[in-house]
Amino acid sequence: MVAQVQLRQLADKLDGELLYDTTIRIMYATDASIYQQIPLAVCYPKHKEDIQKVVKFCNKHKIGIIPRTAGTSLAGQCVGKGIVLDVSKYLNKIIQLDVASRTVRVQPGVVRDELNLFLKPFGLFFGPNTSTSNRCMIGGMVGNNSSGTTSIQYGVTRDKIVSIESILSDGSLVHFGDTTKDQFLYKRNQQTLEGNIYRTLEKELSSAKVQKQIEKHFPKSSIHRRNTGYAIDIFAKNKLFCKDNQEEFNIAKLLTGSEGTLAISTEIIISLDPLPPEKSLIVATHFHSIKDCMESIYNLMQHNLYTCEMMDKTILDCTKNNTGQRENRFFIQDDPKAILLLELRAENTEGLIEQLNKLLKTVQEKTKAYAYPILYQEDIQKAFELRKAGLGLLGGIVGDKKAVACIEDTAVALEDLADYISDFTQLMKEFKQESVYYAHAGAGEIHLRPILNLKKSKDVILLKEITDKVALLVKKYKGSMSGEHGDGIVRSSYIPMLIGEENYNILKNIKNSFDPKNIYNPGKIINPLPINQNLRYKTNREEPKIKAFMNYNDTKGMLRALEQCNGSGDCRKSEKHQGVMCPSYQATKNEIDVTRGRANALRHFLTENPDFNNLDQKFISSVLDLCLSCKACAKECPSNIDMARYKMEFLHQNNLLNGIAWKDKLIYSQYDIHQKADTDWKRNILNKIYQNNITSHVIKKAMGIAQARPLPLLSKISFKNWLKENLSKLQPKNPKSSLYIFVDEFTDQHDLKLGIESIKLLTALNYEVKYIKHQQSGRVALSKGLLEQAKEIAQEQLKTFGKVISEKSPLVGIEPSAILSFRDEYLHFFHQDKSREDIEKLAKNTLLIDEFIYKEFKNNNISSEDFNSNKENIILHGHCHQKALSNINASVEILNIPQNYKASLINSGCCGMAGAFGYDKKHYNVSLKIANQRLIPNLNEAKTRQPNTLICATGTSCRHQIEDLANHKAMHPISILWKASKKHI
Repeated sequence: MVAQVQLRQLADKLDGELLYDTTIRIMYATDASIYQQIPLAVCYPKHKEDIQKVVKFCNKHKIGIIPRTAGTSLAGQCVGKGIVLDVSKYLNKIIQLDVASRTVRVQPGVVRDELNLFLKPFGLFFGPNTSTSNRCMIGGMVGNNSSGTTSIQYGVTRDKIVSIESILSDGSLVHFGDTTKDQFLYKRNQQTLEGNIYRTLEKELSSAKVQKQIEKHFPKSSIHRRNTGYAIDIFAKNKLFCKDNQEEFNIAKLLTGSEGTLAISTEIIISLDPLPPEKSLIVATHFHSIKDCMESIYNLMQHNLYTCEMMDKTILDCTKNNTGQRENRFFIQDDPKAILLLELRAENTEGLIEQLNKLLKTVQEKTKAYAYPILYQEDIQKAFELRKAGLGLLGGIVGDKKAVACIEDTAVALEDLADYISDFTQLMKEFKQESVYYAHAGAGEIHLRPILNLKKSKDVILLKEITDKVALLVKKYKGSMSGEHGDGIVRSSYIPMLIGEENYNILKNIKNSFDPKNIYNPGKIINPLPINQNLRYKTNREEPKIKAFMNYNDTKGMLRALEQCNGSGDCRKSEKHQGVMCPSYQATKNEIDVTRGRANALRHFLTENPDFNNLDQKFISSVLDLCLSCKACAKECPSNIDMARYKMEFLHQNNLLNGIAWKDKLIYSQYDIHQKADTDWKRNILNKIYQNNITSHVIKKAMGIAQARPLPLLSKISFKNWLKENLSKLQPKNPKSSLYIFVDEFTDQHDLKLGIESIKLLTALNYEVKYIKHQQSGRVALSKGLLEQAKEIAQEQLKTFGKVISEKSPLVGIEPSAILSFRDEYLHFFHQDKSREDIEKLAKNTLLIDEFIYKEFKNNNISSEDFNSNKENIILHGHCHQKALSNINASVEILNIPQNYKASLINSGCCGMAGAFGYDKKHYNVSLKIANQRLIPNLNEAKTRQPNTLICATGTSCRHQIEDLANHKAMHPISILWKASKKHI
């Protein structure tokens, strides 16, 4: 057993990082599969020399190495007890593009979609397109021979491999590419590990007898998605071993799909394709049964489809309750059992319509589709997002039963698909299973998943029994058990049966020639780990009963809420993509700062400590400290992980065990202090204290605030006091309707001007604005885990507003994080009783002011006639909570109400401020990095392009961040609309 002192010595030799604390090891114990093994350590190598040092260390100590990129593997490829080698953090460079030869050289950590963003200006792209394409990496795609939705047009990753620079298991650096006969002979005669590989391949694969044996037992060659074991069926057909074939001898083709068991890739050259034809559409064919859907595919595939993807009712039903995907369901008609997304492309509209007409004729005459809406432009992307979310959505099934990835990767020839699925469905009936069906119908690969509870031993037995029977069924059709997700742990033990013992012995000999000490990803493909061991959950355990403060009935408990994270890694997309999740990961690129890593650590902790009795501040700090509580995961995670909610709970439990930190008490007390400053002279004194270099330095130090941050100043009077004196004077004589204004603590004390403009705009638009004295929002209490105080505030809000708020007279607020607490956190303080019903009713009738105006505009109660005809160009940055819990498009739409106003939403992600987060000196640098990744550059670019552009931001923290870092004055949408109002004075 390797001691920590030896790991420390290895760490000292590396330029990268070697981590072996318990928390980080737990985070890397799982991937997106059903398996879990806690590794010895995790390494982030900075260059190939680091990898060589790790390989030599592992060779010496006979320790396994588990190569990893995004860690989204479904078969357990990234799980192991050795050292996890995570190349995603540093080895992510695009090295060289050769436009003439249409090739690109990349490091293994380059993200597929980010590569294509780089290639797009050159008219090129990398074709294979997985559902994880915004975070999966080229190294992982090579390891799995990934294919995805586009394989029916562009093939699989193996088809695109030109060459691979690799590190062998002895630490030597080698290059595998097209090899001439002379080069082969030279390599074969070398007395090195590389030479032994060449000699072994010649010995094992060059005879005609062996090639016939391979062809007889391997999956049908017409199945282009076939990854069972090593691809000797393809590799053996090279012109050095088979004279009738023109394929070059290229070991890189053999490495593709080998799951890191043969070599570790350091540089990869891949071939590229011209960008697809620009014009496109989707025909979304709806079916009443899986059978009808399957029987249609062969005929539909006679057309030149670019995509033929399937979703079944189980997946579609999951999208109903997912905040991020609900809006993408717009095209679904009635309640289909299955939908096929059929994509057509052409260079011009005429060609596209011609293809469409032919396809529709087939749909109408040769299928039983009952509906087939046609989607264009941005609607296409929405439909694909719905399909891509399938994997993560399955993890969102509430409870212990899950759609288990064990047989989900089978592929058969297209002409066999309908019969295979018919046999499979009958087999599932025998097991009393109703499986999930989705994905790559046009490629003969339907992802099939049984619903099992792997916490129960009977279902673990069933896992193996079902997989055994399906493997035999696949063998019957001469199909592939592993179409694109790989063998890993879950399918490797079936390889001998599927390809025959003689062929399997060839694989073993090849593995031994590459890796004689079996240190490269042991337990996969060769000498596999059992399918039913090393599972994520212990069987027949007594489920821990977590005594949480908040209500987790919606997920059947807090632990099950965390268990919904299935590792699909949607949270790992970078700042180069749309959306917000996960801003801290985007800044650090560390697994510990991503939603998945946090969920894994917290799940493990609660399993071992159901009473939070071992919770300590060090654990909280390491796992949750950089979580901004932005709420993005609550919307963008298809498994509905809400890390902001769990962070509040853990902070609360930590406060109970260790006491509330005094600086948190100071921050929480600020509003009360400011309220007591109820005269001009008191507020002036406080402002001078906040502005003075000496006194502000002391305050910042006491409260843990970064010295570079200016303290927010108080308004000359509070907004509440202004309302008492002025509200009645502004009320319209014949109002359209009434509303209650909610005064959040930020507007009340710091942004009087915005508060006044909100009242003036609403009354000018002929609405009666009412104000009742009420509590603060509780946002600060929530952010610091002061849940008892927050619950008391929620109860007071219910008493204050519960009986007066209705659909006709809603509660309207200005600051997103404050008013949206009514629709989010407050609900989690109440159980299924009368109070819960009352708080839900209140939440239903609580609106952000942007939402209220947008609603009234849609109801024709507000029009462009209410505003002037001036011209303004506006760019909007949306508050994270608004994006997650509300509708940011409402803000865009209301800014476009004035007839000559042109507003657009910029791709700005999170501003990095997140209330008090960006003020904290520990978080200051991360806050700046987040802002400078998207928000600040995009704002500066817009202002450079059009200097008179107005910058708009809905959140007070966002506006402060923009002013602090870019020196731009950002306005709230209401301020812009009030300035545009015809009644503005």
